[in-house]
Amino acid sequence: MYREILAFLLLIPVFLHGQIYGTVKTADHVLSGATVLVSGTATGSITDSEGKFTIQKLPPGNYQLIASYTGMQPVIKVITVEGSQTQIVNFNLVEDLSLSEVVVSGNLKPVKRLESTIPVEVYSARFLKQNPVSNVFEGLQNINGVRPQLNCSVCNTGDIHINGLEGPYTFVLIDGMPIMSSLASVYGLSGIPTGMIEKLEVVKGPAGTLYGSQAVGGLINVITKIPETSPTFFVDQFTTSWLESNLDIGLLLKVGKKSTAMTGINFFWYDNPMDLNHDEFTDLTLQKRFSFFEKYYWKRSKEKSANVVFRYLYEDRWGGEMNWNPSFRGTNEVYGESIYTKRFEVFGNYPLSLSKDVDLQFSYTDHNQNSYYGDTSYQGREKIGFGQMVWKQNSGIHSWLGGMAFRYTWYDDNTPATLSGNINQPNTQWLPGIFVENEMALTSKQKLLVGGRLDVHNIHGAIFTPRLGYKLSLGGQVFFRLNYGTGFRVVNLFTEDHAALSGARDVIIEEALAPEQSQNINVNFYKKAYTKSGWILGFDYTLWYTHFKNQILPDYDSNPNQIRYANLDGYAISKGNSINIEASRGAFITNIGMTLMNVFTITNGIRKRPVFTENWSATWNISIPFTKIKSTLDYTGNVYGPMRLPLLGALDPRKAYSPIWSIQNVKVSYRPNPSFSVFGGVKNLLNWTPAKNNPFLIARANDPFDKQVSYDTQGEIVPTPENPYALSFDPSYMYASNQGIRFFVGMRVSLF
Repeated sequence: MYREILAFLLLIPVFLHGQIYGTVKTADHVLSGATVLVSGTATGSITDSEGKFTIQKLPPGNYQLIASYTGMQPVIKVITVEGSQTQIVNFNLVEDLSLSEVVVSGNLKPVKRLESTIPVEVYSARFLKQNPVSNVFEGLQNINGVRPQLNCSVCNTGDIHINGLEGPYTFVLIDGMPIMSSLASVYGLSGIPTGMIEKLEVVKGPAGTLYGSQAVGGLINVITKIPETSPTFFVDQFTTSWLESNLDIGLLLKVGKKSTAMTGINFFWYDNPMDLNHDEFTDLTLQKRFSFFEKYYWKRSKEKSANVVFRYLYEDRWGGEMNWNPSFRGTNEVYGESIYTKRFEVFGNYPLSLSKDVDLQFSYTDHNQNSYYGDTSYQGREKIGFGQMVWKQNSGIHSWLGGMAFRYTWYDDNTPATLSGNINQPNTQWLPGIFVENEMALTSKQKLLVGGRLDVHNIHGAIFTPRLGYKLSLGGQVFFRLNYGTGFRVVNLFTEDHAALSGARDVIIEEALAPEQSQNINVNFYKKAYTKSGWILGFDYTLWYTHFKNQILPDYDSNPNQIRYANLDGYAISKGNSINIEASRGAFITNIGMTLMNVFTITNGIRKRPVFTENWSATWNISIPFTKIKSTLDYTGNVYGPMRLPLLGALDPRKAYSPIWSIQNVKVSYRPNPSFSVFGGVKNLLNWTPAKNNPFLIARANDPFDKQVSYDTQGEIVPTPENPYALSFDPSYMYASNQGIRFFVGMRVSLF
């Protein structure tokens, strides 16, 4: 009798096991073959042809059910099993947007990112919000292989390095239009507000076939918002403990039934001189910036739309001795670098045909720079007109792209660059070009891209740039890409190199400079995977090799008082590899990247590493949600290996190489509802500045006009008791911001 009772008691948990059944579907249809898994166990089910699943014999308790399907975002539901009850649990999955993400930078036409033969990295507006910044230049600091480089510790000008290549090799576009000219690359990047940005697309390697000259090292396409994804009204504001204030305001208005007007206004204000390294110079350039952005967007048909964008930028920035004020502008009494920038842009896209895929793309920019570097005046103005007609057609296995482009550049300044004898003669360049590209589907899993571009420069003649690409789908979300391309670039030193403008060194141009030419090959492997526990994993690996001919690099070493320019008598190499690893589950997102590279020049058999080029770097971006308290923690950062720095001679006591350094940031945000959030955090958590472990940053900061510098009969600086290191004033020893740790608070309001 007792045995029967004991057996019955042991069987009670079996009878109390619960059962779960339900359906997995999307908004349009059921999903056959979807996986429903009980987290932390081997128990699960696969949906049948009607999208139905059943899970039996679950003991009482709390469980997480995870429904997943290739190409869809996994969904997690928490259930409680009590006794032998039967529960109905239904799942509605939505598409994983990272798979259907549309990119345009690789082929000048919208294609799904994973279908593109050209590897394109995409960074959403959310990425820029992980570490609040006032402009695109700062926002790029956590993209693997991309480094914003500050070129002057006084006026904080900068450019963007991709894979160790100097800023002029990086082509910056807005909505696909090449409006970031060489002159604007010095100051224009800081004037793009983040509030009107939809996403950033990054292509590493030459893109000259589609974009012409300057797209040698890679390109960054800043894509602005469209009405479908824009709030009706938004305000985004933050302030730092250094009293930097940034304000973005956006407004979306319907104009009739088919038209929309988007307005964006940005104010940035920093007027609080700081000198924490005690060299009597400002640690951070003071800036007052205003940017106005207006985008008109209208439907021409159900499938085609046109747009035109206007943007105006005004900026007043200065840096220098702490007692400088505008009354000293252009004098040799108190040193300051003062730059007034006015910039106007208009660009857009207009479908020429409603029945065929033919678009007219256009842009015009007018950049006016009024600046003084101490008592050295630089007055520069540049006007660029660009027009391009693009034709696209799909025919069977072929996807054709062709076009004609024309670019006209007018440039004038008060330097020898536009001086012919004693007569000022503005520089004009016209560059017509034609291009064609064919992407062929060799098989269902293989694509071959063949393209070429012919440009005719008014000085250098015809220049041909071919491009080849191959893509292999290895099953699932696994892809292999192989790309080859060439690039060319016409150099304008006085607009690209800040050191050539500042007057701190004499500029020596040793010969008539020929265009730079490059050849690049890169291999890319990409894999996306889904785990039964709901994780989405991405693995992106790239190997590249670039060979340069006629490269022009500034020579700081031959004479500390000069910058010497000439075409390289030899060749230059940039090679390396990079890896990006992404992992996400729900709102938890992490992206970790690392780049290893070797950049060098070979002249007369001598190998040399360029200045401001690191051998390795790493970045990370981590978002951790706290759903119950409606908060998110963002941790972002980067770390860089040593880079060679420009010294002024054998006696210069500053470090010849930078140490390993890192900038890390933490942000905590609270979002009680979809329309409102507040946030705060810390920038530069480790309080890193380049002044650490260095006797000084700015050479001869106590004598910026070199009034007490002595020279010998050969024009060389000689050491004296007052100048024991034989230095002259030079602010170019700069690789990171002088800003140390600082705190920030802000808020966002978005009304849809």
